[in-house]
Amino acid sequence: MTKIYKIFGEKVKKLRLELGFTQEKLSEVCGLHRTYIAGIEKGRRNISIKNLEKIAKALKVKPDELLK
Repeated sequence: MTKIYKIFGEKVKKLRLELGFTQEKLSEVCGLHRTYIAGIEKGRRNISIKNLEKIAKALKVKPDELLK
């Protein structure tokens, strides 16, 4: 696991919790599997730009916000 994946995953989790979403709810909203979301939050997934956009939209932020 690299540091950028961990930081990205922590950001996704933080924003998800701020919206009051469970991993299940986030997965429904962005059309990705719950275990995929869990892997992202744990810093174990290398996601595509397409999925980055889906997650950002579901979390109501611009994609670059997830990378800061």
